[in-house]
Amino acid sequence: MLTPAQEGIIQMTAPVVAEHLNAIAQRFYPLMFERYPQVKPLFNSTHQKNGGQPRALAGMILAYVQLRQSPQKARETLEIVVNKHVALDIQPGQYPIVGECLMAAIGEVLGDAITPEIADAWSGLYQELASILIDMEKQRYNSFEQQPGGWRGTRRFRIAQTKQESSVIRSFILEPEDGQEVAAHLPGQYIGVKLSIDGEPVYRHYSLSDVPNGHSYRLSIKREDYGVASRHFHDQLSVGDIIELLPPAGELILAGENEPLLLISGGVGQTPLLPMVKQALKQGRNVTYLHAALDIEHHAFADALVELRTSYPEQLNTVIIYENQAGGDHQGRINNALLANYLSPQARCYFVGPHAFMALVNQELERLGVPASMRHFEHFGPAEALNAA
Repeated sequence: MLTPAQEGIIQMTAPVVAEHLNAIAQRFYPLMFERYPQVKPLFNSTHQKNGGQPRALAGMILAYVQLRQSPQKARETLEIVVNKHVALDIQPGQYPIVGECLMAAIGEVLGDAITPEIADAWSGLYQELASILIDMEKQRYNSFEQQPGGWRGTRRFRIAQTKQESSVIRSFILEPEDGQEVAAHLPGQYIGVKLSIDGEPVYRHYSLSDVPNGHSYRLSIKREDYGVASRHFHDQLSVGDIIELLPPAGELILAGENEPLLLISGGVGQTPLLPMVKQALKQGRNVTYLHAALDIEHHAFADALVELRTSYPEQLNTVIIYENQAGGDHQGRINNALLANYLSPQARCYFVGPHAFMALVNQELERLGVPASMRHFEHFGPAEALNAA
């Protein structure tokens, strides 16, 4: 717990730290990787290069400083971080590494402005934050392990089937090597994957693209030209190969009760929304599902959506938008007019896709009067504000 004097220092220096927080975060990661190269596999190099990871770290620290006087709100905000950490098997012993390197980065960026008293106060703040995260993660690890089919740490799964869903997306059906039950996940969640590529561990998160069934998980992965893990899945892995999985996590899950739903996906953003569609339909909810793809060759799961619409003709309306060709219900890009045409009164909206896609959808839904509490989204990578594009 911070002392009253440290509380005062945090309040006094927070504006200065916030002003330089992006620079601090940019310095933090190279410093940590230099000192502790063993933690580097936990981080996606693409998110380092494009600045997503440093911006997410800066945003998380700033949010905690602003919310720490409201413990419940702070914990709710930190759930996003906890989900990412659980799907990476982050352990308490890794937090001192982060604390050391974070304080070193603050010292390098702010220089002589950081007195010993200021350093102690911010170190205490980090310890407070770390303690909360460690406690929340411990609860999640214990809870998952105790579920039917749950486990602790990694669990080995065998690729039982693969299916090419589009020109760039392939599904992988994963069954546990031990043949035992697998824990249920909530539709919309993702799962942690640990791969071995060229003898080095690589960690990634991928959405679970089907509803739980008790005996397997399905991942549907887009092959990215520069994606180390996605290229490994597409180019190297096949039926019979073994990968390791970590617990499912994620907060993009169905909320509310009987409100109509508007689900909007761009490209591989389908993967968390497809199981949510199935869940909602079984609950008796009305769903309008808009999916945007470049063209028919890039449109995955077209047959699955047709089957769902056939099974639930009164509940499900599917709308396909192809950017580069005719053949869908619309041609071009999702815009305000298109959203307005399909937005039902009081609809709860979920949208997933590339960052710029989500930023646009979020902006247009806000203009159409959809309150923030009814707009739900999740990033494929570090969480960032949608106005940060």
